Amino acid sequence: MTQDARVRQRLWQQLPLLVGLVVLWMLLWGSLSLLNLVTGILVALLVTRVFFLPPVELSGRFNIFWLALFLAKFFGDLVFASFQVAYQALRPSGISQSSLIAVQLVTRSDFVLTLTSIALSLVPGSLVVEVDRERSILYLHALNTRNLDDVDAVRAQALRVEYLIVRVLGSKEDVKAVTS
Repeated sequence: MTQDARVRQRLWQQLPLLVGLVVLWMLLWGSLSLLNLVTGILVALLVTRVFFLPPVELSGRFNIFWLALFLAKFFGDLVFASFQVAYQALRPSGISQSSLIAVQLVTRSDFVLTLTSIALSLVPGSLVVEVDRERSILYLHALNTRNLDDVDAVRAQALRVEYLIVRVLGSKEDVKAVTS
């Protein structure tokens, strides 16, 4: 592979990061102007050249149907869990019991691991407190886990989130792993 081809391949790999940084820059300034766009591009290029950032490995696939399914489930869980946590906080007996739960993910992708962690932490009542990247294990703190069935339900919920994220943008190998 020639030097030019490697540079082009690296640019395509980093393009989502560059676009994300430019969008973040423009959002922080609060205006859509040509000057903000140009300075955002310059800052994004500077940040990616000066600071070491591991390349984001994308699978190159994206499924809009599974994205819609993931978003519907995510927002449904968000609303349901919000009411559930509010009820637990306001009831006289308070929160009965919480647990730390280890969830062994099926995939080994850092990207899927990160997105799964974020999605789980955004839903009230659970929080990712530790990630074992080497073994692909998430450690969740979950509220209202009175027995082993509740713990298994939290674990199954985390695996469902991973499944949906993989179906949205996971590699073919990841999809094969979560569907088998």
